Formats: sequence, C-alpha cells, structure tokens
Amino acid sequence: MTEKDKASASPYVIVYNSGQVWLRNDMLVISTCKMNVYKFPFDSQSCDLSFKSAMFTNKEMQFLPWDNSSRSTNWTLKMIRSQSEWLFINTTITNKTEDNFGLNQSMMIFTIHMKRRSVLYVVNFMLPILFFLGLDLASFLISDSGGEKLGFKVTVLLAVTVMQLILNEILPSSSDRIPLIATYIVGIFGLMMLSLAETILVMYLLEKESKESESNGDQSLSEDCGDKRGKVSLDDCFRGVNKWIQSACVCDVPAGKTPPEVLPLPQEGSSSQLMEESSDSDKLREMVKPPSLLLNSKKEEAKPAGYWRSVCKRINTVFFIFYIIAASVFLVYMAVCWNEE
Repeated sequence: MTEKDKASASPYVIVYNSGQVWLRNDMLVISTCKMNVYKFPFDSQSCDLSFKSAMFTNKEMQFLPWDNSSRSTNWTLKMIRSQSEWLFINTTITNKTEDNFGLNQSMMIFTIHMKRRSVLYVVNFMLPILFFLGLDLASFLISDSGGEKLGFKVTVLLAVTVMQLILNEILPSSSDRIPLIATYIVGIFGLMMLSLAETILVMYLLEKESKESESNGDQSLSEDCGDKRGKVSLDDCFRGVNKWIQSACVCDVPAGKTPPEVLPLPQEGSSSQLMEESSDSDKLREMVKPPSLLLNSKKEEAKPAGYWRSVCKRINTVFFIFYIIAASVFLVYMAVCWNEE
C-alpha cells in the first residue's frame, strides 16, 4: 500500500449462535507495481496484492478466499466503470502459507492481469514515424543538383528527433531492458542518418563534377592560345635558321682592296653539315613541344565529362535498393519481436 486506507469502518457485525462473528470491512487499496515495458505499447502487466496478518500465525488466523478466480473476475468486471488506458483481463486468487521468522502465517494473494490499450500510441506515435520513413524514401525522387533534397532530409530528421523527446517523457526510466519501441525509433533514425550521409556524398561529387568541367573549359582555351603562340614562334625560329643556313656571307670591302676569297666547301662535308643542322632543328622542335605535351597529358588524366554524374546515379540506385531492403527487414524484425510471447 502506498496510501492509508481511507474507507470508513463498518460499525455492524453479525454474531451466529455457533460463535462465529461476521464482520465486513471494505478497504480502498492504492498500491504500486513494477512494470515491464519491454514491449511497450503492446505490453501486458500483472500486479500482486498480498494480504496477511502482521502478528498472528496460521493456527490463530487463516485467510480463505470467498470466491474462486473466475467468479472474482466476473464480479470485478461488473464493478469496474472505466478502464481508461488499461484493459482488465482477469484476477487470480492463490492461498499459501509463508514462513516469517519461524512463524507460519497464512497469506492470500490477488494477482491482477491487465493489458495496455495500444491504439492511441500506434496512431499518435508509431505511424507518424513510419510516415517520416516513407517521406525519406520519397526524397530520392528530388534532384540532387540543388539544396532542396538536403534541407528536406534534415527537416524530416529533426521531426524524428522531436518524437524521441516525446518517447523519453512517456517511458519510465526504471526499465531493465531497452524497450522495443526505443529500438524501433533509433533504427529508423539510423536509416535516415545513412540516407542523409549518402545525399551529402552525392552532392559533393556533383560539385566536384562542376568544378572539373569549369577547369577543363579554361584549360582548353589556354591550350588553344598556347598552340597558336607556339606555332608562330616555331615558324619564326625555323625561318631564321633557314635564312642563316642559306644566306651567303656578305662583307664590305674598302676601295682599292680585293675581296677575300670564299673558300668553297667540300662536297662531302656539306651533306654532313646539313644533317647536323637538321638534327639541331629536330632538337629545337622537341624543346618547344613539351609544354603542349604536358597540357595533353593533364587533359588525359582528367575524368571525362559526366563521369562523376554517372557515379552518383549508380550510388543512388544501389543505396535506394539497400535502403528498401534494410527498412523492410528491420520492420519485419520489430513486428516479430512485438508478437512473440
């Protein structure tokens, strides 16, 4: 008992000629029971009310039930006017003798079995969280290019967080095991967190795709300009070399002096000299060529246009299939755990 009996005592007794005395004293009992909320809100509770004497033994006072369990259950159903959150199932009456510090005392135990009405919790709490999960699945239809998808997912995640705060106020903190409904909401919250992380990854890859496309466009423009400048300078260079090879030596001779003789080049050495000059021109071409080759190598190392976008599409497809399978398996597992005895 948590409170003192507030019912007024009856002043009437019945005395029989056999010596028996009949006294009826109604009691208003308020008691607390330890609850097991593991299967909340589909849980069933049982509460024991024990009656025994504080000082008399079983030889001096015995507690005997007036009715059996079935009649007591029917009588209780007639007396109950409103059951509010709990649904009364039945009452079990047991009579036993207990050893209390060497004294055998008679004890009578009333076990009351109740079941929680779960409809209100299902409609107001469990179904909204399931709807939030459906909205998170539907968000895969939103385009990844803008920030609307990310904002929508964050909003849904915050709504589930509010439901967690409400659950914390409903459930008692004295539970020995983690309730299934807490596992239910944390599991759905984890799936939504994975979905949010996948969206952030996809948006990062798309941003990388846009930056690479911009850099490739700038690089192609600079490469075209470099090629044109290289061609002009290379042509000027070779034009100067050819002039140097083919031009004759012209000297200013003062008046009254004979010009110096120009020694003719031997025919055999002329071919070798031309080969050396051609090899020098080839080397000069190789020296001018590396910058354009470097630009071409960088262009080859860069990903082709639309590469990261195709990767994002594959990631979205694989994760969407995984999301549906994981959510279905999780919900089936929770239903089995709630229905098992």
